Amino acid sequence: MRKVLVLLAGMVMALATAMAAEASPAPPSQAPAPASQAHVQRSCAAAPAGYAACNAWVRTDIVQGQGIGPAAATPSGLFPANLRSAYNLASLSASAGAGRTIGIVDAMDDPTAFNDVNVYRSQFGIPALASCTPSTINASTTPCFAKSNQTGGTTPPRVDGGWAQEISLDLDMASAICPNCNILLVEASSATIANLGTSVNTAVRLGADVVSNSYGGGEYSGETTDENTYFNHPGVAITASSGDSGFGVEFPAASRFVTAVGGTSLRTASNTRGWTETAWSGAGSGCSAFVAKPSWQTDTGCARRTVADVSAVADPATGVAVFDSTAFQGLSGWLVFGGTSVSSPIVASVYALTNTSSVNGANLPYAHTSSLNDVTSGSNGSCGGTYLCTARAGYDGPTGLGTPNGAGAF
Repeated sequence: MRKVLVLLAGMVMALATAMAAEASPAPPSQAPAPASQAHVQRSCAAAPAGYAACNAWVRTDIVQGQGIGPAAATPSGLFPANLRSAYNLASLSASAGAGRTIGIVDAMDDPTAFNDVNVYRSQFGIPALASCTPSTINASTTPCFAKSNQTGGTTPPRVDGGWAQEISLDLDMASAICPNCNILLVEASSATIANLGTSVNTAVRLGADVVSNSYGGGEYSGETTDENTYFNHPGVAITASSGDSGFGVEFPAASRFVTAVGGTSLRTASNTRGWTETAWSGAGSGCSAFVAKPSWQTDTGCARRTVADVSAVADPATGVAVFDSTAFQGLSGWLVFGGTSVSSPIVASVYALTNTSSVNGANLPYAHTSSLNDVTSGSNGSCGGTYLCTARAGYDGPTGLGTPNGAGAF
């Protein structure tokens, strides 16, 4: 009998362990790094079915005097002025966006979000955000910051250091591109698609003009229902990261109702633009397994929805400066981030500069391709050499139609 009891106890423990593993994503250290990228780690754990992972990658190497990692006292990476220069937004960023609200949807709580974004803004000469509430954010006469949980209340979910890094990244990119915009942070109770989608609905209900989603999970048959439930908001620009695992499609980037944002490597150059871009090897792309092709998308190599639509910098090797003080895995302070978690809030913030209400999915960029920087080289995987994973002139999967050249495409 004693042996039987011991055996039963072991079986119960094994079952509990398996259930816990199913309910909780694997630790970030177990997730693969983007192709050909050393010294980076995921901010969020890989996502099991029904969940999403944030698409932020943080540099872990420390280069004394260059501001990378926990020893850094000053920033490294691309600054706001660099991003505005690369995407021809300097004049518009200075003059537009007042009264517009950028919704940022992420999971769990970042307790230092407000302080951290203002540290970033102070470092780069951007006026601080005032503190406001979700109910007063659109009545503010100066740019302000409000935070909400997924139901619109003020009680935050639990703190998560990895998602806090993602939140800091999103807030800083919104500040870099649209310093005159309000920012509404909506924190989901967990990283399930249902909770994150509910947060998108809440952001729109509370008055967000655009909503950025820097996360994604594997495709599933029910996404055709969920895209209608959570992401169908005509007149509100919804952006979603295309993913960071190379060739392959994530949801919600696969939704017809979002602008799927791929990724590039962005470097200075001696050309007229002053910058050059290639497709980032980690950017997600491909043909959706479930979602129908939207009317504004006309590529012929995919019968259903093709990812991505547009793109912006995402390569951690050409990453952006971010300030985050919620220490996670030994990293805090000035850090350098990549991933399509960078490109999604950048593009969302370009939408916010335009004050347009005619957006429906990604219809606008497809009607204004001349206002984009075409990215014509680089690849994110193997797909028989087709445009679904290889950058080329015109539309391609990893970079879509290209990157912002001003805001004329949005």
